[in-house]
Amino acid sequence: MAPEKDSNGLDNYAFALEGRFCDLAGTQHGEEVESSVEEDTNKLAYCVTDVPPWYLCIILGIQHCLTAFGGIIAIPLILSQGLCLQHDGLTQSHLISTIFFVSGICTLLQVTFGIRLPILQGGTFTLLAPSMAVLSMPEWTCPAWTQNASLVNTSSTEYIEVWQSRMRALQGSIMVGSLFQVFVGFSGLIGLFMRFIGPLTIAPTISLIGLSLFDSAGTSAGNHWGISAMTTSLIILFSQYLRHIAVPVPFYSKAKKLHTTRIYVFQILPVLLGSSISWLICYLLTKYNVLPTDPSQYGYLARTDLKGDVMAQAPWISLPYPGQWGMPTVSLAGVVGILAGVISSMIESVGDYHACARLSGAPPPPKHAINRGIGIEGLGCLLAGAWGTGNGTTSYSENVGALGITKVGSRMVIVASGVLMVVMGVFGKAGAIFTTIPSPVVGGMFMVMFGVVAAAGVSNLQYADMNSSRNIFIFGFSMFSGLVIPNWILKNPNTFATGVVELDQVLQVLLTTSMFVGGFFGFILDNTIPGSKQERGILAWNKAHEDDSSNTLESGEVYNLPFGINSCLSSSWLQYLPCCPPTVPLSKEGSGADINALEPKQPLGHPQPAPIIIGVTL
Repeated sequence: MAPEKDSNGLDNYAFALEGRFCDLAGTQHGEEVESSVEEDTNKLAYCVTDVPPWYLCIILGIQHCLTAFGGIIAIPLILSQGLCLQHDGLTQSHLISTIFFVSGICTLLQVTFGIRLPILQGGTFTLLAPSMAVLSMPEWTCPAWTQNASLVNTSSTEYIEVWQSRMRALQGSIMVGSLFQVFVGFSGLIGLFMRFIGPLTIAPTISLIGLSLFDSAGTSAGNHWGISAMTTSLIILFSQYLRHIAVPVPFYSKAKKLHTTRIYVFQILPVLLGSSISWLICYLLTKYNVLPTDPSQYGYLARTDLKGDVMAQAPWISLPYPGQWGMPTVSLAGVVGILAGVISSMIESVGDYHACARLSGAPPPPKHAINRGIGIEGLGCLLAGAWGTGNGTTSYSENVGALGITKVGSRMVIVASGVLMVVMGVFGKAGAIFTTIPSPVVGGMFMVMFGVVAAAGVSNLQYADMNSSRNIFIFGFSMFSGLVIPNWILKNPNTFATGVVELDQVLQVLLTTSMFVGGFFGFILDNTIPGSKQERGILAWNKAHEDDSSNTLESGEVYNLPFGINSCLSSSWLQYLPCCPPTVPLSKEGSGADINALEPKQPLGHPQPAPIIIGVTL
């Protein structure tokens, strides 16, 4: 039984859980620790192959959904500006439901057939930048009348064609671009890509994703700076100042019956809590008419009744389906732009896989598992394009971090999260609720989220020698170019006149995508300017992704394919594909079949709820 955590508050615990502990990867078995606190910090309540009780799977599954909440709903809300949907709350709710539904399906595919680690899939900001670049092209600029709420008739054929034509253009580009990721993943080429990509390429690419979205954050926050500042302050308060405070809540277990346990709720859900409180305050200010009722007055957009009819109009049950916005269209410019985002997403996901393995007590992922994970992510982007989310899918870094907080690394928890997201996608009213969030609240949330994305990119420089004038020049020039060039081209959209319309469009999309410009210069300069691997950070980068610890679980038990697929592949030529596990002899315990099972061996003290596991798996 896990010891109860003292109230002095370790940053790494969210729940005081019952069950056996597993060593986190990076802790040698039998190694003496200096204190019991340090020992508890390196323990897991449930490893990647363990199956927690069903109620714990549901509770922690809900937590993972809420952790991803900010990133998932942010993408449709930002895309709605480029799709001319600012004043169409009902369609926004459909987009939110669709992205939840597809994210749930992709999560189940990734956990079951992909990397097989407890890693959640959701919308990606790496595709958001090129998508907005495509929608900013002259032919896709929103008509002036769509910006005026009084002139918009959301049920008119003309208006529906305006936004659906833009969505279909995004769908086709994402679907074609995702085929490249599928090919790179299942063919094993991701390893070749990573040989030439180091911290000085990744840092400007990821940082410029966050920095390029400053206009969206400023526009939303500027509708009422007081509300947005309150939202930002609350998120900072919860995530930074109150994260060590545990809140006692009632909890039931068979061993202790009804008792209280401490949950680090501020550390787990800072974005949700901060946004919800600001949302509630806006509701009260609206109810008592503190906020202006005149649309021309400042602060009107902070009211919560602007889309009051959305909840009534939204259906209770709405099943998203492929092609729901019409037949996708493809443009060369869109595909090339999306490819830049796909490459960035693949690089980021490889890092997430290794981080997830360390935090879930699994051995470092082998090449076949990484190849399969990237391939499944590409398949997820293909599904997202077909369903019409206007975005793709990728691994969520914030949910990887949640594993270190909760100390529960079981993939069955992520299976439960996937099922819950599918249910939320089918439940139409859920998506409608999120569209009523006032734009200043969304802007305050963006201020924090995009700032963290930018800082996460800079953090990759820890592997490079930043005392080197070479590295300082590469990073500084890449970042500055990624801000200057797109800004100038957006102000001068008619600059390109090569005589070939398709080439003009490709150049327009690529050079207005900040992360492509910065990443391109970083890649070229880092691979051409002389410098040692140690100076470039390549050695430290590779070392951080190597197996420098003893395996806590057999690699095959974690990463092999489920449902006996391995045994079927072992007798065919498919076993030689880069995405298939190598053939290994059966152990004396006859674990050949058990290794491939989605339901792993049950730890002592945890009776296996077989019917529930089978139901969740189906």
